[in-house]
Amino acid sequence: MRALLIVNPNATSTTAAGRDLLAHALESRVRLTVEHTTHRGHAAELARAAHDDGFGSVIVHGGDGTVNEVVNGLLGTPRPASMKSVPVGPIPTIAVVPGGSANVFARSLGIAPDPVDATNQLIDLLSARTRRRIGLAHCDNRWFTFNAGMGLDAEVCDAVDAGRKNGEPVTPARYVRSSISAFFRAKRAEPALTVHLPGRDPVPGVHYAFVSNSSPWTFLDTRPVHTNPGTSFDGGLGIFAMTSTRILPSLRVVRQLLAAGAGPKSKILLREDDLESLTIESSRPIGLQMDGDYLGLRSHVTFTSVPEALEVYAPAPLPPQ
Repeated sequence: MRALLIVNPNATSTTAAGRDLLAHALESRVRLTVEHTTHRGHAAELARAAHDDGFGSVIVHGGDGTVNEVVNGLLGTPRPASMKSVPVGPIPTIAVVPGGSANVFARSLGIAPDPVDATNQLIDLLSARTRRRIGLAHCDNRWFTFNAGMGLDAEVCDAVDAGRKNGEPVTPARYVRSSISAFFRAKRAEPALTVHLPGRDPVPGVHYAFVSNSSPWTFLDTRPVHTNPGTSFDGGLGIFAMTSTRILPSLRVVRQLLAAGAGPKSKILLREDDLESLTIESSRPIGLQMDGDYLGLRSHVTFTSVPEALEVYAPAPLPPQ
């Protein structure tokens, strides 16, 4: 099988030694071509070319942003709901060796967070041809793999990305500090969002909303953060929307996010799972993020789930608890 290894050499946890180990290990299993990204959007360009050239697999060594670019390069612009969302023709199977700071997509698939461990795991998956099909989601004419959001998390992604450009390290502590700052800024503003769910009355007065395609929603170092534990790559979308920024009720919800269990519950929380689609409107332009990438200000966004959109090398999913 011909495989393209796309490496982001600037990703947080990639090293030259690790990249060499990965390439050497893969060469014993596939006919390997290696490409390093050099600019934003380059991973999408490389993935698109791999699709056109008939590669059987695309292996990504980088963070969630690089994975997102590869997925969008392979699948192209999502089509309207009246048409098939996934393009015609064989799509290379994707494999991921984590190289970023959070690596939510890979870890949600059951891939080891350590790049060396993940390399060994991938060799076993390739040898056994262990693959599965997963659902994806799209909004704003772009695919996302694990989460998107409007408001608070978009502001956090924007702040962290700005710090990264200034040379500040991306760490869980930085995400926490940025989240706290964004939360207290949100307290001073009137809620702008209205959530539209299929078959239900609109829910106005929402301060911020998270949309999940899998669970966990993210990780704080080794600790998973579960906004919608009932959401998975095998089902529809989850919505987590807060209608208040009062401190004590918000802290109770945060505590539930970090605990194992059935999932957060609160009078100030709208939470649903397994949705085919949903729409969020804003009375003023508000930030949108997808897979940790800040995309700018939006006033109207529709999120759509697409079942079995992509084949990946990954362990079989664990049965529901």
